[in-house]
Amino acid sequence: MNVQETLSLQVKEAVKNLYQVELQSVEFQPTRKDFEGDITLVTFPMLRQIKTNPAKLGEAIGQYLVEQNSEILKFNVVQGFLNIVLADQYYLNFFGKIKDDSQFGRNPEGEVSIMVEYSSPNTNKPLHLGHIRNNLLGFSVAEILKASGKKVFKTQIINDRGIHICKSMLAWQRFGNDETPQTSGLKGDKLVGNYYVKFDKAYKEEISYLIAQGKTEEEAKAEAPILKDAQQMLRQWEAGDAEVVALWKTMNQWVYEGFEETYNKLGVDFDKNYYESDTYLLGKNVVAEGLEKGVFYRKDDGSVWIDLTDEGLDEKIVLRSDGTAVYMTQDIGTAIQRVQDFHINGMVYTVGNEQDYHFKVLFLILKKLGYDWAENLYHLSYGMVDLPTGKMKSREGTVVDADDLIEEMTATAKKISEELGKLDGYFEEEREDLYRIIGLGALKYYILKVDPKKRILFNPEESVDFQGNTGPFIQYTYARIQSILRKADFDHSETILEYELNDKEKQLIKQLELYPETIQLAAENHSPALIANYTYELVKEFNSFYQNVTILGTEDETEKKFRVQLSKAVGEVIKSSFELLGIQVPERM
Repeated sequence: MNVQETLSLQVKEAVKNLYQVELQSVEFQPTRKDFEGDITLVTFPMLRQIKTNPAKLGEAIGQYLVEQNSEILKFNVVQGFLNIVLADQYYLNFFGKIKDDSQFGRNPEGEVSIMVEYSSPNTNKPLHLGHIRNNLLGFSVAEILKASGKKVFKTQIINDRGIHICKSMLAWQRFGNDETPQTSGLKGDKLVGNYYVKFDKAYKEEISYLIAQGKTEEEAKAEAPILKDAQQMLRQWEAGDAEVVALWKTMNQWVYEGFEETYNKLGVDFDKNYYESDTYLLGKNVVAEGLEKGVFYRKDDGSVWIDLTDEGLDEKIVLRSDGTAVYMTQDIGTAIQRVQDFHINGMVYTVGNEQDYHFKVLFLILKKLGYDWAENLYHLSYGMVDLPTGKMKSREGTVVDADDLIEEMTATAKKISEELGKLDGYFEEEREDLYRIIGLGALKYYILKVDPKKRILFNPEESVDFQGNTGPFIQYTYARIQSILRKADFDHSETILEYELNDKEKQLIKQLELYPETIQLAAENHSPALIANYTYELVKEFNSFYQNVTILGTEDETEKKFRVQLSKAVGEVIKSSFELLGIQVPERM
């Protein structure tokens, strides 16, 4: 239990003994900087049950706590606020418990299991900047949920079918000359993406030609021969045409291999991939069951709908008049399939905020169908990422390619590190590895420190700053701690039971104490930003400690051992919290 939980029980006991009143809850807050104290009890809410004035109540509870708890040194009351001063012994006891705990802050895996879906790309183009935010958020939330004590499965659904895929396939047939990733030297996803662009170019040329022949723009778009051929190819795929299916499998495999390379660079992974080609027929049987239960209704044209107007939404189609599924149908079916596959209690969908309405409808439909796990569905909605113009070249001037961005971040880290002379004296191979760790750390931290719902303006140069709230600043502090530990060539393992803490040491231990609570809050809120900003506060506190006390140079052996232990514990929490964000920390920098 942390100090707040312990004190909460003791305050309830005090009030019961002093006033014969059972308190349901107790309110604490950090002590204001201008008062003496480590934690403050707010007495005002208690006055609804206890007829006395707040100052008297604070004095009585404070006196009781000091008498009953040797870890409480003294107290003071300011109006209705009881400021509690904890003895050094409290902090020493706490630190003694955590200093050798490699799993500090993390809960063991419990019974509740959650699936986190993220990435979910289309197989007609490479991953881009939007996918990067999606992947980083999804992966980090999965790791945070795991640390909070949940069993977690990571998944993606790959959109590998439909007209957009056929456009790339048709363009490759027409213009490809049997080009492959091997013959072109291109990653498979980029090669296929190039043919999607070539299709679009040819399509626009045909539209222009038809308009010149007297067609309206709308007619030209519908009648362009290349589009009609792509539509025919889709019909052939759906009918199982052997030649079309073989080409589809070949080109999709190129894309999967390209995606995997990008995922490896980003450091994200998945426990299972779902494919839309397998799931697009799911859900139709559920619609039939829902019709029988009266959840859905059929219109005169044969289409099936659900009326959600009573819930403040609208009517939503779940089956077309020709019996084909819409995206909502397959999302319903896929959700049910996943619960059957993994026996999960809930799901997190990492999808941009343009789909907010879709997920409100999906979750509501699943609840109306009677699935109890539908109460535990969450849409991790996030805003777009923008780049300052001119900062980075993109493939087509509109979409920033994920691989290009990763390379650019490594190059930016190299440029800034060299200007600052940060990596002088390192071998070339070591330097290149560090540039990658720093560049990726800068990218991930810059994106994850922002609340997911907010839009981001991502500035590569600003993100690779070695000062301020950035990944490299935190990585540099971790490396500094490792340097201290390498120089501490003496046994500093013993638990120190008696020691007089100075203010900087106490503040650092207070910040460490917040780590378990921060993990739980981040899990509840599905927010890596809480972990990122906690880590920044911890690092700021360590740097203040580092600048104001002597660590290895002090003559007092107990002091020296304790400060090395404290530095080591801070380093371990930095490493642990950055693992939750998917960021590496370098041992030297």
